[in-house]
Amino acid sequence: MAEWRAVRPLRHRDYRLLWMGLAVALIGSGLWLVALAWQVIELGGGPVQLSVVTTAYSVGLVTCVLFGGIAADRLSQRTVIVAADTVRGVVLVMLAALAFTEVLAVWHLAVGAVIIGAGEAFLIPAYTALVPRLLPEEELLAANGLEGTLRPLAQQATGPALGGIAVATLSPGVAILVAGLTYFFSAACVLAMQVRPAPAAAAADDQKTGIAALAADFREGWGYVRKTRWLLASLLFGTAFVLFILGPMEVLLPFAILDQTGGGAGAYGFVLAAFGIGGAIGALAISSRRLPRRYMTVMMLVWGFGSAPFVLLGIAGEVWQMAIGAAIVGATMSVGMVIWGTLLQRRIPDHLRGRISSLDFFVSLLLMPVSMALAGPASSLFGVTAVFVAAGIGPVIACLIALWLGRMQADELAHPLDAITPDPVEVAA
Repeated sequence: MAEWRAVRPLRHRDYRLLWMGLAVALIGSGLWLVALAWQVIELGGGPVQLSVVTTAYSVGLVTCVLFGGIAADRLSQRTVIVAADTVRGVVLVMLAALAFTEVLAVWHLAVGAVIIGAGEAFLIPAYTALVPRLLPEEELLAANGLEGTLRPLAQQATGPALGGIAVATLSPGVAILVAGLTYFFSAACVLAMQVRPAPAAAAADDQKTGIAALAADFREGWGYVRKTRWLLASLLFGTAFVLFILGPMEVLLPFAILDQTGGGAGAYGFVLAAFGIGGAIGALAISSRRLPRRYMTVMMLVWGFGSAPFVLLGIAGEVWQMAIGAAIVGATMSVGMVIWGTLLQRRIPDHLRGRISSLDFFVSLLLMPVSMALAGPASSLFGVTAVFVAAGIGPVIACLIALWLGRMQADELAHPLDAITPDPVEVAA
């Protein structure tokens, strides 16, 4: 069955090590998310201070992501991942030490967040580029489905839940320390891999050096995006989606839980866990069946209308109600992401896929710092409830515009992706 095919990539030793490291590091990222919010609160900060720190993280991420894509193409992906994990681990251990000695300040967290964001920007393209070197082509889709299920379970469910427990029973500093150790574990897993040499074709690309070559690479990738309507419209929608959703989710949710339900770190971790579990269920559900014939339409409508339950996070008076809204949003986001990943794999030319993936990440997160920076002040001007209502309604309008702008309904019929290649294992059986 399809859901069992998703675990087949784990039979490969190197991929299994990479996956183990990723799983533990994602749990650490979830721990860091909860620990950061309550560390700011413990230092006497509010939405504005947390907005500053989360904005710092997004600035580090967005400003480095294009360079991370270049590094992934021109350097050893394993080296890039190890370096990124090691740097993130060192930063979190230093922040934990400052917390234990009671000299930690909000500006320390902001500086650390910039570096952690930069590390993430280098790690993600390197991971994406490394997986095809570890697995045969017929198992790449299964690997993407496996990661799509793992990421919300680890980063948005297990990590936040453990973070809430650690903060509630010990301290935010302990949670930060544990998060740092998870990154060291991830680096150790990647070091234990035995990656086969890069293809010979990659050597030709290495002859391009200097700023002129980098600029030419950027121009070619962006030129392809600009002339491909469905791709441009999808990236513009992703930018709007991040603007509406990310800031309220990252900055305002802890304060909405405090003000509307009286809950603390445990409640916050529970709501984030519901978001993650919903995401895992959504990824598993969509990857267990054939890709829809109207794949772009389904992707956009699921992303857009699936964000409407986000309104619950701003009006609910009970934690369980917030958890339901978060779970639905998490599920629909994952469904759209699985379709989007498959779409990029099958519709983008091979020689452009790395750059388009990097541009996808960059453009989608372009307004991430703006969303983080606006969330706190917007809640002060209009109230937390109004911001969450806008966050739930905005993507609905944006998805309809993207469908029209990208002429997606005609394009998806002209380029069907719902044909399934027979699984060799099932055919042999």
